[in-house]
Amino acid sequence: MTATEARLTPFDLLLDYERKSLAHVAGLPEQIEAPGLWRGVGFRIGPHRFAAGFDEIVEIITLPDVTPVPGTQPWLLGIANVRGTLLPVVDLKQFLEGERTVLHETMRMLVIRQSGGNVAVLIDELYGQRNFTDANRAEPESLATGRYAAFVKQAYQLGGYLWGVFSMSTLARSPEFRQSAA
Repeated sequence: MTATEARLTPFDLLLDYERKSLAHVAGLPEQIEAPGLWRGVGFRIGPHRFAAGFDEIVEIITLPDVTPVPGTQPWLLGIANVRGTLLPVVDLKQFLEGERTVLHETMRMLVIRQSGGNVAVLIDELYGQRNFTDANRAEPESLATGRYAAFVKQAYQLGGYLWGVFSMSTLARSPEFRQSAA
């Protein structure tokens, strides 16, 4: 601590630190644009690895208590109260593959935007931020088959894995996804 900092009140000292910090920031990583760079949230559904754009994910949450809703599709697990907001909870694996996700306590959900309100989609595993470059581009191959074909149009090869770019906005707009009544 310098002699000048020693004479400042604790509040003035914090204000000085804040001023210095803000003056020093050159740009947050999310704000830095690099040509050919794509960033997303990496996750797994069954054996497949995907990434969704940051602009499509509202937040990532742990699995809250879910209240079943009678008369809905089996992939709609129910609704959850997340900080006072009711969110529909969808088992994405069951929606896409017809197979139920095995629930565990470290389970995560991606909250995505949907017309009329957000919706939470259950995933098997969360990998966090993934960065891809044009040099990593690959054909989606097996990731863009079956029900996945409507949501995966491109892919990247990274770390020995094929990562499909999963369009959450296309999912949220699809008529079948929006029609959860059985």
